[in-house]
Amino acid sequence: MDGAVRRVSLALQGGGAHGAFTWGVLDRLLEEEDLEIAGISGTSAGALNGAALKAGLIAGGRGAARKRLDRLWDHVSEIGDFRMVPWMAAFLPAMRFWQTAGAAMLPFSPQAVAAQFYSPYVFGKRWTNPLEPVVRDLDFTHVCAEAGPRLFVSATNVRTGKIKVFGARDITPEAILASACLPTVFQTVEIGGEAYWDGGYSGNPALFPLYEPDLPDDILVVSINPMRTENIPDTPLEIQNRINEISFNASLLGELRAVNFVRRLIADGRMEAGKMKSVNIHMIADDGLMNELSADSKLSPTPLLLERLKAAGRAAAERFLQNGGSKIGQEPSADLQGLLG
Repeated sequence: MDGAVRRVSLALQGGGAHGAFTWGVLDRLLEEEDLEIAGISGTSAGALNGAALKAGLIAGGRGAARKRLDRLWDHVSEIGDFRMVPWMAAFLPAMRFWQTAGAAMLPFSPQAVAAQFYSPYVFGKRWTNPLEPVVRDLDFTHVCAEAGPRLFVSATNVRTGKIKVFGARDITPEAILASACLPTVFQTVEIGGEAYWDGGYSGNPALFPLYEPDLPDDILVVSINPMRTENIPDTPLEIQNRINEISFNASLLGELRAVNFVRRLIADGRMEAGKMKSVNIHMIADDGLMNELSADSKLSPTPLLLERLKAAGRAAAERFLQNGGSKIGQEPSADLQGLLG
């Protein structure tokens, strides 16, 4: 395999500000000259990362993609808090001080308290999505280009509860905003007369778009929602966060069970090889770190937090490349039986 190109598709989870972990993963993967990213399926923060990655690759290759991702997360860090409402802006410097200097001494954050009394619909049409300038900064002629990796972005249809996968030229700024529309934080995004919420409720991320025959058999999942937690949540915010994590992981686990089932059928000779795609699953995650971080941090993208997550993502990608990277194109490196058991 020396000198051979390793082709892989990426499945990028959402998780608010914790998506900076994926930023670090991608930053490290882009240093691998023999690793070709053929497809990307992203949800919420994963959709943002995927769009920035593709835009950068089309604009100028790997180096440009790394810079494009840096720019994306620099802009995210300037938001301060995804739940920001007009009257909170005056208190932002103090909030940031509390987060960096005194957060360890507080059982809550000022933003979390404010959010208990806040709905994104309180201000009606005066409300603005804090992510919109970040998303519109992307060059969508590059995001939607036919060249480069195939990009898929997922959102959830509010009325039907079904997943909506946007691909190719359907990926507009509104599609990215819909994919990242956590309904307790952002107002519903409407596209073509349909209302959409965060794609994590129906596919976080969706794997099935990556089963196309022209895409590689290898799918690398970048997971930022921990599958397991040792501590039982007991505060309202932590309880809601764990409910979201379980909900957001459910669709992914379902798809992984299907992948595992098909692989067993083929291995046992009960299905002819080639009739269905035998997918090799690889995974990059750091559940230990994600369980250390507070639920509130997903909605508060401070520069220190984002840099910590980026560094952790790079380290996790390095571990994967050392331990499982050589299996790309050969066999799965993720233990699906252990994960699903």
